[in-house]
Amino acid sequence: METTTPDFIYPDLVTPCPENMQYMNSTALVLVYVIVFCLSLSGNTVVIFVVSCMENRRTSTDVYLMHLAIADLFFALTLPFWAAYLHAGHWIFGTIMCKLISGLQEATFYCCVFLLACISVDRYLAIVKATQFLTQKRHLVGIVCALVWLCAFLLSLPIMVNREAFKSGYMEEYICHDNLTAESIDSWRMSLRILHHSLGFFLPLAIMMFCYGFTMCTLCRTRNSQKQKAMRVIMSVVLAFIVCWLPNNILEFIDTLMRGGRVMETCELRDSIDVALYITQAMAFAHCAINPILYAFIGKKFRNQLLTSLFKKGLLGRDTVSKYRVGSVYSSGSTRQMSVTL
Repeated sequence: METTTPDFIYPDLVTPCPENMQYMNSTALVLVYVIVFCLSLSGNTVVIFVVSCMENRRTSTDVYLMHLAIADLFFALTLPFWAAYLHAGHWIFGTIMCKLISGLQEATFYCCVFLLACISVDRYLAIVKATQFLTQKRHLVGIVCALVWLCAFLLSLPIMVNREAFKSGYMEEYICHDNLTAESIDSWRMSLRILHHSLGFFLPLAIMMFCYGFTMCTLCRTRNSQKQKAMRVIMSVVLAFIVCWLPNNILEFIDTLMRGGRVMETCELRDSIDVALYITQAMAFAHCAINPILYAFIGKKFRNQLLTSLFKKGLLGRDTVSKYRVGSVYSSGSTRQMSVTL
């Protein structure tokens, strides 16, 4: 998925079709971006605050969650720039910011999906393969997170190198786009989308389905009273990933076939695809605001830790903490206790 810019504002740098995108309500999309930004900023900031307060009691999942929250937070910080791009209809921040914002969003996109896969593997190892891996994996978490950030940065380099703010052809305003020749733009887009489809969606989804599938089988064989809630969280995690990302991946695949001449393109079909890409990209962006809810706020351990952290900071009284604090089923030591934080 081309998450690095609202590329669909100018689907083709030179197109024989008339510009019929005026009916697209950019104001609604800008509002969606602003809402997602606010929710992601607040939710992920809380996650980072809570995990930071855990100090020496952090589990491997907690570390992954904190890195995921950091990646989602940086991803969300790019949304105001794309909202301004949509509202103005042209790029107003210059080439340097075009490269930086595009590269940051590309890197954090990959970082997020890789960390989602890491969390599923971590839960698989903790619940399904607990006796073999539980004592060893904690030392690897820092290395794994560093490798995830490194890989994400390397995958973002092509975008940072080729993305520029420039005037194209008949356009009087600046756009933030890959500045490539007409001969190379199609092959570049094809390569980029294949990379996004494979590494940014299908591979993480396959890992999540495999790991959470075996995790759910293990939970089904367990008499733990919290297994049903843990299974619901697992289903929510997988469904949220599919619902947010699958529509955009399908539409980008169709768009790629159209640009490659595999599907006959008409101006009406082009307009429909472009509008749908606007909408599904906003759905995909919303995933960075959903992550804190699914991976943190549902879990009893997280809610208890949030109350404790607020109490230590003097923001809550002891009576309030005692009233709302609940028993946690999360365990970093027992090989068969379940985690509802995932």
